[in-house]
This record gives sequence, C-alpha cells and structure tokens, in this order.
Amino acid sequence: MLTHVGFKGYGLSPSQLSASGSFSYSDGKTYTITHGSVIIAAITSCTNTSNPSVMLGAGILAKKAVENGLSVLPYIKTSLSPGSGVVTYYLRESGVVPYLEKLGFNVVGYGCMTCIGNSGPIDDNIANTIEKNELVCCGVLSGNRNFEGRIHPNTRANYLASPLLVIAYALAGTVDIDFETEPLGKRADGSSVFLRDIWPTRSEIQEVENKHVIPGMFKEVYAKIEQGSPSWQALDIPQGKLYGWDPNSTYIKKPPFFDGMTKDLPPIKSISNARCLLLLGDSVTTDHISPAGSIARNSPAARFLASRGLTPREFNSYGSRRGNDAVMSRGTFANIRLVNKLAPRPGPHTAHQPSGDVMDIFDAADRYAKENVPLIAIVGKDYGSGSSRDWAAKGPFLLGIKAVIAESFERIHRSNLVGMGIMPLQFIDGQNADSLGLTGTEVYSIDVPENLVPHQVITVKVDNGKSFQVIARFDTEVDLTYFRNGGILNYMIRKML
Repeated sequence: MLTHVGFKGYGLSPSQLSASGSFSYSDGKTYTITHGSVIIAAITSCTNTSNPSVMLGAGILAKKAVENGLSVLPYIKTSLSPGSGVVTYYLRESGVVPYLEKLGFNVVGYGCMTCIGNSGPIDDNIANTIEKNELVCCGVLSGNRNFEGRIHPNTRANYLASPLLVIAYALAGTVDIDFETEPLGKRADGSSVFLRDIWPTRSEIQEVENKHVIPGMFKEVYAKIEQGSPSWQALDIPQGKLYGWDPNSTYIKKPPFFDGMTKDLPPIKSISNARCLLLLGDSVTTDHISPAGSIARNSPAARFLASRGLTPREFNSYGSRRGNDAVMSRGTFANIRLVNKLAPRPGPHTAHQPSGDVMDIFDAADRYAKENVPLIAIVGKDYGSGSSRDWAAKGPFLLGIKAVIAESFERIHRSNLVGMGIMPLQFIDGQNADSLGLTGTEVYSIDVPENLVPHQVITVKVDNGKSFQVIARFDTEVDLTYFRNGGILNYMIRKML
C-alpha cells in the first residue's frame, strides 16, 4: 500500500536528492540536469499577459539581461503567447522584442497554450534522461495551472510566476536558486550578474508604458478582429445543416453519448456485480480526473494515436483533441500523480479483478466492458475539487463508471456526475472505505429503487457478506429527472423530440 507518495511531495529518499543525468543536445554539446532544473519556461496567455506593466517589465528585464551577456540554456523550451495582439504591438513599439527573442521568448501565438498543456514536445534526449534518472524537473510559467503533469508529462514540478520571474528562472536554469545570494550568470569580464542588477524599476516601466501603450493600438488591432488570419479566411466551409463526420479524423469524432438511446424513458436499474476501478483518497481534483496537458508517449491515448499513423510529435494535447472521445476516454484519470490504492505505484494504473493484473486504467475499463462488468469508484473527501471540467464527468461515464461512492463531493462536480447519469453516493457520516474494511477488490451490488427520492438512503451489498448504507446525493427532483434520462444530454434530446 502506498503511504509516502501523495499529492504533496515527491517521495524522494535522501540518497535520491543528488540524482542527475546528462544528455547530448542538437547543438553538439552535453548538458547535465538535476532535480529543479527548468525544462519549460513560458510567458503564457493568462490574466497577467493583459497587464502592460508586467509584460513591459519582462521585456526590459530581457533587454538588460542580454546587455549584461546573459543567455538561456538552449534546451529550455521558452515561449511567449500573449492574450492579445495588442501586447505584441506595444512590445514591438517599445523595442524589447529583439531582446525577448534573443532569450528564446518568441511570440508563438495567442490564447491558451502552455498552462493548458500546449507546450508541445520536448527533446527526446531530455525526456529520456528525466525518466531514466527519475528527476523532478520543472516548468515555470505565468499561467494559472501548475498541477503536476499538466504542463508536460516530464515536468513533475510546475511553478507559477510573473512574466519577469519566468525570464529570471529561465536565465538561472533552475528553481533551486537564492536570487539574493546567487548570481544568474557572468559578464564577459567574469563579474557576477545578480537579479537585482537587471530588475527594472517601477519608474522605468512606467516611462515605457506611458510612451508606448496608447489607445490607438487597441483600436487598430480590434478593428480587424473579425477578419482572422489568411489561414482562417482560406478555410473550406462545408454546406448543409448537419456536420459531416470524418471517420479518419483523430480530432473530431461522433460521440457515443446517444448510442442505444430510446425515445421512451428506460426504467431505473440497480447496479449488480460491479467492480471497483479506482480506490482513491482525499482531495482528488478535476485535474486528476479530466484529460489535460500533453499526451504522454507511453499512455493509452498515445498508443491509440500511434495506431492511426501519428508520431509522438503529432500527438498534440488533450485540450486540442477534446472533440475525440476515443482520445479523451483514454486520458481520463491519466494524471501521473494519481494515487490509486489498487495500484502498486502512483500514476494512471489499476489492478483488474479478479485477475490482479496491473494495467492502465483505460485498458482495465476496456477489459471490464468486454466482460460486461459495471464499474464504480470509491473515493475520499472533496472529490472533484478544483475548477469545473465537463470531461471530469464525461470521461468516467465513457469508462463505464456507474456510481461514485465518496465521503464528500465538490458541489459542481457532483452536479456534473448527475448530468452524465452517474450516481453520486455518499458514505454515512463517520464511515469510509477504511472504516468499512473495503479493499476495492470486492464485488459490489447497489439496490436502486424505482421510486428513488432525493437524499434517499440505499444499500450497497458486498460479496464478502458485508453491506453498508449510502446517501444518494440527488439533491433535487431536477437531479433525479436528469438521472432517469441517463443524463442531461439525453434529457435535452428527449425534450426536443
């Protein structure tokens, strides 16, 4: 049973703290990385990229860094993706773009990028070195998501920082630095350059901002916003009222949510002889459940895409493929820090029952589906906390999970489970999997009455002769209406018919 590895810390022993690895890069040189080495540094589209003060501050910092002879190690993946074309406009007008580009912070596009996992691949030699030496390497970004593995599967630690500090850590090459006492690098004459030497003053930033951030920029950029790029204008728009599904597309696929749906309401069914796919602890977030970030090279989603003829560089991210349920279902519970007590190690794994075979969660769910075995998940407190994500409910539905038994639910995620026809069941106060002696290897049957009412107490029977009661967390009659329809999507279709 895993006890020392969770959502906080990395379970490293003292002997592992000095681990390092070396690799050859495309420039012909050999580099060494350790725990804390920065692999990705991104000024990414988020609220602070709409703040001219910090964006211009980052530009001025870059200018001073270059003038002092500093550079960013070539293997660190750097990028600048503003939230608006206006940002590029005033950065260019203020003259800082060449210095940002000198450090590798080229404008790569606009909109959600690195913090949603659209960082793209890193060099294979780096990835292999990280994996071989089990290094905790880092991403530093000015976004709003730092869940482990969200930025990239090989950046186990991700830190949120201002655009200025993103550049500072990129220059340092590591997060394991004390800026007060340790230099960022050396000048040509050998003297040390500290962060305080190149950090712009408020008056410097304000002077540039007052001169270059003017209303005319916003008017000029937004006057053309509906035109789009030449590539957008050149798109071939199909005719007709119905979407033409392309069976060969790995991005957009006809979803299976309505497969087998009938016009009339089906009767409520009890859940018989179910297996537990996941036995989880407390504070499992939607970022642990929902597919997010880059697609790991050894994942079920990667194997699926490879079977369609794609190379790892073409895998892209779950966010870009959210219109393909075959990819998204394979990415559900794919977070590298998920701690499933049915698996011997952290990650997207479980043990199929009764065989005990350890496999990826999707592969186990697929095997259960072929065996016509329904699934449940048993979890702890605050299940589904974090930001609301529709795929955190769609994914479990596609895996065949019929019910989630939790100590408590995050409010919106509970509602989303109901919206997908998944039963949210809550342990009686004071009870949980441990107190009931549940190991997750049992067979479970749940008696669901046809005349189910909100907050009804129902019984879960276990094949070892035990049984326990849970509260059906249908909080309103509307919840029950959605559930009886098999979810809100089916309800809306029947209502339209």
